[in-house]
Amino acid sequence: MKSHRMKIFIAAVAVLLVGAVAIAQTVHRTAYRHGSGMFGERMLSFYAHRLDLTDAQQSQLKDIMAKEKPALKPLLLQLSQTRHQMRQLEEGDTFNEAQVRTLAAQQSQVMTELIVQKARIKSEMLQVLNADQKTKFKEIMDKHEQRMMNHLQNQSTDNQNTQQN
Repeated sequence: MKSHRMKIFIAAVAVLLVGAVAIAQTVHRTAYRHGSGMFGERMLSFYAHRLDLTDAQQSQLKDIMAKEKPALKPLLLQLSQTRHQMRQLEEGDTFNEAQVRTLAAQQSQVMTELIVQKARIKSEMLQVLNADQKTKFKEIMDKHEQRMMNHLQNQSTDNQNTQQN
């Protein structure tokens, strides 16, 4: 019984990790395809509408994005290059775990820097909003997080049901 639960647990964790990587790569590709990046025109347009941003606020947010873009670009490039190298290792004739671990560690460092940059930018952007807009923004983020959690839980449940059948 415990062995069966452990297998289910390991499978669920694996599914969540694969899902997270797939989502991250899809979001990254989509952002580049639309030329919007992590904080691009599309995102600004969405928030301008949802938060009723003034022209002055929109201008301030554009300035923040323009100021931070040079710091993000090399990190995103490095992430892309490391992902390409990882793909080459995965598709190679033999598996080299040491090289994969080295690339994974590099990827982890880049992701850490991206997360810090994103948090810094988000903090700067939130300073531009008034109290009502901050409340609306928090509600949007809460709904988004809830949808993501529901999606991941549904994926996990679907995979468990598939494994049991």
